[in-house]
Amino acid sequence: MLLFLMKVQPTISFMEQSYKKYMQRCIDLARNGLGNVAPNPMVGSVIVYNGTIIGEGFHRNYGGAHAEVNAINSVKEKGLLPESTLFVSLEPCAHLGKTPPCSDLIIEKRIKKVVIGTTDPNSVVAGKGIKKLQGAGVEVIVGVLADECYKLNKRFFTFHLHKRPYIILKWAQSGDGFIDIHRAPGTPVGPYWISTPVSRMLVHKWRSVEQAILAGTNTIVYDNPSLDTRLWSGKSPIRAVLDRKGRIPAQATVLNGKVPTLVFTEKTIENSPNVEYIKAYFNRDIIGQVLSVFYERGIQSVLVEGGARLTGSFIESGLWDEARVFTGNTNFGSGVKAPCIPQSPDVTTKILSDTLSVYRNIENKPLNAGAETGNILSLPHL
Repeated sequence: MLLFLMKVQPTISFMEQSYKKYMQRCIDLARNGLGNVAPNPMVGSVIVYNGTIIGEGFHRNYGGAHAEVNAINSVKEKGLLPESTLFVSLEPCAHLGKTPPCSDLIIEKRIKKVVIGTTDPNSVVAGKGIKKLQGAGVEVIVGVLADECYKLNKRFFTFHLHKRPYIILKWAQSGDGFIDIHRAPGTPVGPYWISTPVSRMLVHKWRSVEQAILAGTNTIVYDNPSLDTRLWSGKSPIRAVLDRKGRIPAQATVLNGKVPTLVFTEKTIENSPNVEYIKAYFNRDIIGQVLSVFYERGIQSVLVEGGARLTGSFIESGLWDEARVFTGNTNFGSGVKAPCIPQSPDVTTKILSDTLSVYRNIENKPLNAGAETGNILSLPHL
């Protein structure tokens, strides 16, 4: 993977294996912030003195202290800091945001060496932290486990480099390849479950770490889903639904105002508490319009749980990063054909009687063609 933005210390192919060990610890620590730090990235940091970790920390929650601060504060003998090396999975910040600049604290503590996993793509950082450290005489090494550090923050990097959220498609299909039955007039409203309760609980866990969830009109009208995390402890994502003609009934669960909800529609409809109606033009690129709204609002990830038509549109446009597909052991015989991804899954695993297939789109394209792109994606952290 290419280093972003600037040339720094020589490549790390000759670096000691211990550097990778300490950076892996940073990554492991950083994952503890999953679902709690967005829109900030997950970051971990360790401080090493004479081959021993004497301090470590991670970014715990949005608005709270950064990983480097927590690592430095955890060191009991502060007098060892000037002779220690600080490892951090992402470039230290150099600007005043919700917290003071981490690079200033590193300089203040007279730490002489900093090893960084990868640079920060956010324009307010974008190499400025590295330059500040180098300007103060700190030795800076960049690129240790860079790909792994990129994968850790796939949502953050996609948002800043592609100018759109990280897009995860999810659906369940029957053993014979149908996503739903045919809904004849009079068919009772409600889902026809394909996956097991354990798989559905896993989906709610996924929802708890993404910032938004998107569904189409038919999914809402036929299934009346809640699109929340009621089966898992965690914050429910922002609900977003497409409703071109205003077909979603007022009593639909997604309109109950319990979770912030965005409704994209051609109709002029007055907002209600916690429900916002956004004028959209469905005869144009509706996916592009939705993703633009998400980007403008700082939404870095979206879980698409729409029906075959909406999901198929994302696949056809190439605007997806991962797909997570459950195949159950129930056969419908007929119904609505499931979407098709014309490639083999990267990972397939069994969850009781279900089969979970995970796909990664290695040809994902940015919303605006001029955006800088990357091609390192990762599997879901299950």
